[in-house]
Amino acid sequence: MLAGLSFTDDQIVRYTRHIILPGVGSSGQKKINAGRALLIGAGGLGSPVAYYLAAAGVGTLGIIDDDVVDLSNLQRQILYFTADVGKSKAVSAREKLTALNPDCTVVAYQERLTASNVMEIIKEYDVVVDCTDNFSTRFLANDACVMAKKPLFHGAVLQFLGHVLTVLPGEGPCYRCVFQVPPPGFTQTCSQVGLLGVLPGTIGLIQATEVLKYFLGIGDLLVGKMLTYNALSMEFSKFDVRKKPDCPVCGINQTHIKMEDCEQKVL
Repeated sequence: MLAGLSFTDDQIVRYTRHIILPGVGSSGQKKINAGRALLIGAGGLGSPVAYYLAAAGVGTLGIIDDDVVDLSNLQRQILYFTADVGKSKAVSAREKLTALNPDCTVVAYQERLTASNVMEIIKEYDVVVDCTDNFSTRFLANDACVMAKKPLFHGAVLQFLGHVLTVLPGEGPCYRCVFQVPPPGFTQTCSQVGLLGVLPGTIGLIQATEVLKYFLGIGDLLVGKMLTYNALSMEFSKFDVRKKPDCPVCGINQTHIKMEDCEQKVL
């Protein structure tokens, strides 16, 4: 958005902590300002991801979510206020993020991500952030990103546990390499078994950090690594995950995967 242009006085003040930061600087901030990120889901994970990416100055944020704000969302979905109950999440998120940072263009998609629209939507973005709460949408996002060669930043939370994985097609394993089918016991949703309200904030911030590092080209991304977090023991763990040669999406002998329609609403 601002690549190749000078910063205004207000932008210098707004982004000064980045501009003076070694490894970022004015050139790095312009990379952030030129970035385009699509967030699938504007709920518990999508709220902190969107808020911090907008605050950092990411030039374009796409928000796709067909749901409306519910009173039960306010326990963890920090983009919304009590007065927003009943409003479209995508539209309400756009209002909040634009008010936070007018430099950020927010595109609201009031629809569900499906096999019929996913490729058309993601082609407009540099990266995709998976902020959903169900496996059908996660597989759909993964398969589409691998096929389109788009980086995917996955996060998930349930009860007191969360994890993060970054997928760079061609450079490491994809989501299906780790979860070829939903793991036993993990098909339950937060609405069924509960969720500590602050947990999506922790995981979402890690996802946002990975996106910014990618735009800046700095640090080590969680490619081939699964970062897990247990809020009860306050422990982070990192595990190696490997690309599976027989993965139907990114393996040596790729087979055609029919991208699955979302059967549930995104978080």
